[in-house]
Amino acid sequence: MGPGDTTPENRNVVRDRNRAAVLGAIVTKGPIARSELAELTGLSQGAVTKVVAPMIEAGYVVEQEGSSTGAGRPRVPLSVRPDRRFAVGVKVMEREIIGVVVDLSGRVVAQQRSRLESTEVATVVAGTGDLVRRLLAEDDTFGSRTFDLGVGLAGQIDNDHRTLRSSAMLNWQSVPLGALMEAETGLRTVVENDVNTLAVAELWFGAGVDMPWFAVVTLGAGIGSALVLDGRVVAGARGAAGELGHLVVAPGGRSCRCGNRGCLETIASDPAILASIAEAGGPADLDIAGAAELARRGDATAAAAFARAGAALGSGIAALANLVNPERIILSGEGIVASDLLLSAVRETFAAQTLPTGGAYELLLRPLPDETWARGAAAVALQGIFTGGSNLPGPTRTA
Repeated sequence: MGPGDTTPENRNVVRDRNRAAVLGAIVTKGPIARSELAELTGLSQGAVTKVVAPMIEAGYVVEQEGSSTGAGRPRVPLSVRPDRRFAVGVKVMEREIIGVVVDLSGRVVAQQRSRLESTEVATVVAGTGDLVRRLLAEDDTFGSRTFDLGVGLAGQIDNDHRTLRSSAMLNWQSVPLGALMEAETGLRTVVENDVNTLAVAELWFGAGVDMPWFAVVTLGAGIGSALVLDGRVVAGARGAAGELGHLVVAPGGRSCRCGNRGCLETIASDPAILASIAEAGGPADLDIAGAAELARRGDATAAAAFARAGAALGSGIAALANLVNPERIILSGEGIVASDLLLSAVRETFAAQTLPTGGAYELLLRPLPDETWARGAAAVALQGIFTGGSNLPGPTRTA
């Protein structure tokens, strides 16, 4: 789109892009003055004023009492009105659904959990719908100000954020989950890989704020990763970027659920660590916390399983670092309950296998509650406001 492209369609694209940049900056940086917004977004102050005016009129942005740091007109900081709009986010797991309502600032204002009796598509859709209705019933304002639902789950998602291509966890293939959830809830629905939702939560509200190049690696039932490059979560050509768990680190090793052998998941995931302990003659009825305690009490078999997992994980993360050169690598997920048993081997292997780049990589442990993943799913849904995919005022809804 060149400087001569002045058709209504292209003018709308520019308008939406400017609105996305300005509103996103107000949400993440506010209270913030128009002059600071201009500096952050690269727009002129006149353009910022033009973009902000309808946001104020629609009630999404409010002007705070002016302040001055010197001569001239006082600064008039702008901030988002958090309760102007809400979104629901859910994280779907094998046996449970976690749901939250977030306001426009990303603050969780309601949360609930629901057990899943099965992973059949109809059961998950109905269970999610019931959870959403219970969440929206918690406050009288939720029903009329909630238009968006974000669903996060393990699997590969089409880039239209509507269809789940495959999920080994749920044993699903080609499920039009967005359309199904819209029919069930009446909310505009986006579907996203759950590790990507965690990355969005970190990008907007957590350890990724002001960090345009970072990666999230999650440890647990599998090994997941998400890449944030130049301030954007990277999905890949077919929505499958970040499959770190299926990087082959031990050719000819154990069979993986993906069909290959020797994937990182076959060594460093929680089930792989537990299987390694059992195969070496250790207890066969442990969970990962129990296995960690066994290793801490000096059990050589358990300690060796964690050391192997740490070395494999360090190798996988090093490959990721060499490929995309993030400034920070965030480690999270339920598996970091055993981080003290993994990190020495992770760091040693990582240091040995990463290329020198003129600066040290930061490995950051982030023990995050399950609700953070659901919060990220809600943030993905709200991104439609920031990116121009959703009108500011929104249609009128009733509970």
